[in-house]
Amino acid sequence: MAFTSICPTSAIREGGMGFFRAGKKSVLLLWPAGGELKAYRGRCPHADVPLDEARFDGQTVTCPHHNWGFDSVNGKCVTHAVRNTLHPYPLQVEGGEILVDVGPVKPARQAS
Repeated sequence: MAFTSICPTSAIREGGMGFFRAGKKSVLLLWPAGGELKAYRGRCPHADVPLDEARFDGQTVTCPHHNWGFDSVNGKCVTHAVRNTLHPYPLQVEGGEILVDVGPVKPARQAS
């Protein structure tokens, strides 16, 4: 596994959400109220759109494009009878940093 630093631990609190980048890949960090920090691919599995403007109530993350909701603990869809789930990433916390394994990381393109 190749863990990449996503952000400092101070960037997210219990009951909160954060959207971050690891090269070209997006990472959605969710910390369910009363639960453990989770990392998911930052795109909705329903329509493959970014979740950077998603809403989070401490338990359910809701995609702003079609209002699909996903359980923050297991990533399962809670608003539709489908198998779509958020794609989880392995996560670890070391020395005040949140690290996520998103697979091979390619650098983001530089603006020309």
